[in-house]
Amino acid sequence: MAQADGKVLVLGALAGAAGIGLAVVFYQGFRARRRGSWPRCNLNHTNALGSGAMVVDGPGLPWGGQAEVLERLEALIQCVSELKEEMKSLKSALPTLQDQVREELRGRGEARRAIPLHRSTPTRRKRPAGTIAAARGGGRSSEEAESEGGYMTALTDSEEEELSDAEQGEEEQPADRLCVLLERIDGMRQATESDKREILALLLEQREEFGQNSTFLWRLIRAYCDVHDVSCTLEEKKSHAETGKKVGEEAVSLNPTCAESHQWYAIMCGIMAEYDTVQNKIKNGYIFKDHLDKAIELKPQDPMSYYLLGRWCYAVAQLSWIERKVAATLFGEPPSATVEDALKNFLKVEEIQPGYSKNNYVFLAKCYKELGQRDKARKMCEAASSMNTVTKEDEEAQKELDSLCPVLGV
Repeated sequence: MAQADGKVLVLGALAGAAGIGLAVVFYQGFRARRRGSWPRCNLNHTNALGSGAMVVDGPGLPWGGQAEVLERLEALIQCVSELKEEMKSLKSALPTLQDQVREELRGRGEARRAIPLHRSTPTRRKRPAGTIAAARGGGRSSEEAESEGGYMTALTDSEEEELSDAEQGEEEQPADRLCVLLERIDGMRQATESDKREILALLLEQREEFGQNSTFLWRLIRAYCDVHDVSCTLEEKKSHAETGKKVGEEAVSLNPTCAESHQWYAIMCGIMAEYDTVQNKIKNGYIFKDHLDKAIELKPQDPMSYYLLGRWCYAVAQLSWIERKVAATLFGEPPSATVEDALKNFLKVEEIQPGYSKNNYVFLAKCYKELGQRDKARKMCEAASSMNTVTKEDEEAQKELDSLCPVLGV
């Protein structure tokens, strides 16, 4: 507290004491004048009221009224005396009052600094559901519901929905755990075969908690696809392909607007074509195309979808007359695509992401070769040869490149 404020406080206290002293003097003078105006005011101790009773004799107020006035005056004098004693105590405390106030303010400031400042607004604890139900079931109004701290607060609908920082943190924890899990999985995917199997195991462990999240499900489909590729036995491959396709159906049904779910479901349909009957192969081919088109519609700048669509167009363009006839017999209309369609999609991949993959250059070379553009085909072979062989798909692309280059004179 500033020194000027302390002086004002001291002067105010002294002025109050002086005012009270004047009031006492005024009262004593008034009582003396009042007594002088009462004629023959004698105290009679032998009155019929009995010994010890005080009665004023004279022509003034009746004796009962005079006694009441005297009692009140004596009480007032007693109060004034007590007040004078309190003022004396206050005057003696004034010299140290300023120091005491400073110490108190300093203590509050230190306590305030010790409080965390990360929350900008105070929060209330959310009432247990039982407390709310009891308050309403008992016929009390919302304003009669008592908070946990013992205060009366208004129990409005917005307050029931309001969460404290801690509760919000609890609700955000599952989402945080999911983000950490997905980042870890995405980082492990380009690693070894054992890592790919570990990814699938981790996702299966968390499926009960995150199985209704589309970003989790499409990664689970991808994990089944990766483990399928590294599996050795036909039975294991087919099992992973079937399970992955079922997860894909669940993912696209759960969230039809997730491009990655459509993309990886299409991939699993393509993988299942290796193990199905001819009729199911053709059926899966149609499903593959439909979901790739949907993925491109939802995410038109994803190079992977155009690469897959190019592969589909190239495969359809290579179908024999008999295979087309079977498709037309089973489904009424055979799939239709040309090498030009395939080339268009592979070029779109290169436009979105130059150097996307070794295999994309190989298929560009194959398309140019079939269209009679051998110079462009040789350039694509050279571009593919300049890329390192890292993945299993790169190894397959290198095998095709080894057979293609001699034909083109590279």
